Amino acid sequence: MVGPFVFSLLSMDRVMTQPLIRCLAAALLGGTLLMPAHAASANADVATFAQRAVSAGDNQRQPFAVIDKKNARVFIYGADGALKASSPVLLGLARGDASVPGIGERPMAQIKPDERTTPAGRFVSEPGRNTSGEDIVWVDYDAAISMHRVRATNKAERRLQRLASPSVGDNRISYGCINVPAAFYDAHVKPALGTRHGVVYVLPESSPMASHFAFVGDDPAR
Repeated sequence: MVGPFVFSLLSMDRVMTQPLIRCLAAALLGGTLLMPAHAASANADVATFAQRAVSAGDNQRQPFAVIDKKNARVFIYGADGALKASSPVLLGLARGDASVPGIGERPMAQIKPDERTTPAGRFVSEPGRNTSGEDIVWVDYDAAISMHRVRATNKAERRLQRLASPSVGDNRISYGCINVPAAFYDAHVKPALGTRHGVVYVLPESSPMASHFAFVGDDPAR
């Protein structure tokens, strides 16, 4: 027989747990439930890359971001190379490391599915605004590639659900831009890159690292 005190604790546990589950689910869909910085640092390849960039002075003592396309994550670093935070991102629908020439001048309706790539390389970022007046971070202005808050205007695309999914296979949906959870953008991207020039490194998924970043050398492990 369960005593009244134990029954009270069990009832309290149920009352507290259900709202907690709902809050966690809402936070995840809203982009606020994020991987802690210490957990994100377990990504050895990205950590090594960031250390090499700073050691080589390639970031020019500026805050920077590393986009890991293979794992669909962004890592935000301080100017000294200290990891600040990490989050899942949405990337271009098509796989590939180059943009189609002149794509930034075309209307979105004229961009074919196989042209919707997120280009790899080193980019000098700058704060800006899109045609709707929303603040964004330009990554490659000529190719119209930016990092911005995820927009869930097209419900059929399920962008929030894609961000919340543990799989990286469904994180390919954009026209090439890097979609970030809104809460993460406001808390980490905007303070680091939204008020000044910075550096954004987009790691390749189908071409050698050394073809994009001279400071990594020719180690095949990278």
